[in-house]
Amino acid sequence: MPGIKGPSEYSREPTRHPSLVINSKQPFNAEPPRSALVTSYVTPVDFFYKRNHGPIPVVDDIERYSVSLNGLIETPKELTMRDIRSLPKYSVAATLQCAGNRRTAMSKVKTVKGVGWGISAIGNAVWGGAKLADVLELVGIPKFTAATKSGGKHVEFVSIDKCKEENGGPYKASIPLFQATNPDADVLLAYEMNGECLNRDHGYPLRVVVPGVIGARSVKWLDSINILANECQGFFMQKDYKMFPPSVNWDNIDWSTRRPQMDFPVQSAICSLEDLTIMKQPGKVRVSGYAVSGGGRGIERVDVSMDGGKTWVEATRYQKPGISYVSDDTNSDKWAWVLFEATVDVPHSVEIVAKAVDSAANVQPESVQEIWNLRGVLNTSWHQVQLRVGHSNL
Repeated sequence: MPGIKGPSEYSREPTRHPSLVINSKQPFNAEPPRSALVTSYVTPVDFFYKRNHGPIPVVDDIERYSVSLNGLIETPKELTMRDIRSLPKYSVAATLQCAGNRRTAMSKVKTVKGVGWGISAIGNAVWGGAKLADVLELVGIPKFTAATKSGGKHVEFVSIDKCKEENGGPYKASIPLFQATNPDADVLLAYEMNGECLNRDHGYPLRVVVPGVIGARSVKWLDSINILANECQGFFMQKDYKMFPPSVNWDNIDWSTRRPQMDFPVQSAICSLEDLTIMKQPGKVRVSGYAVSGGGRGIERVDVSMDGGKTWVEATRYQKPGISYVSDDTNSDKWAWVLFEATVDVPHSVEIVAKAVDSAANVQPESVQEIWNLRGVLNTSWHQVQLRVGHSNL
């Protein structure tokens, strides 16, 4: 693509916040300290997790940059940034989460393959850009279209970046055409994040944002869009990011038996306390964290337990300050997380647990064991932390 630097330029790493927890240097994968996630509803760019499968591309000439639209359409087209910016601009608050979020805890049950994420491979941002539904109209695909006249049923996003899993080819993923052409699905070609131009870590100059879906489908550094008859056949659609039962191992796995994961399940985690926190003496403790569900489902309830799950209290949920949060209300951001908070009395050492319930009454599973899978994806089990008072034992 015009305007892209050669491989030697990829070594020019972006500047990053020193508090990030680096899980791998090449490719660069890092998450913020968990406490940073509950300081604000909108995650600052510096504290938004960084997920990469290869070297970070450098687009050095924005005037020559373009995105090609090809495939099963009547009028293939090249779009410049000027073309995309000329379309109506939308701002969408949406939480992105790596499917491997909380993988480290799953690996403690039985070793899994993948980046060792803690609980912070997640973030909530306000994305600005053009709706994909408007972009596709430029090549003759009307809104709410499930199939083109030529048989196209899927929209593939191809990145500039290259990765070893694709044998040096580009990262790519796809979503169904009916989702892409539905303006209410809020799929964006985003060029802004939290009111500022995207930076390199997050996909400059243009990325896809697919709200309510695992982060692997929100392709960064967009190079081209292809309309296909079938799902994208790329590695990360066909041989990764699929949910298998605990009985499947690397000797008996058959990737073709599972569909690519799209929506993420209901999830929550405690961010105000570490896995083990020590208090000098008994007293009140603020328990806060995030809760989110995929597919635009709101959070109906967050429960906190001080005795490992025997009894529960309901936490307060909120998004924007001063505005009451109601699950699935029109004033709530349906693609975004809620933050929760509960102040509890801690008389002695305890195990604190959080679990969330979404608007479809989906509840997080109690144990990691029942959802363990060989790739360590979608660990949505109850999140547990230990709070030790003085020198007592739990």
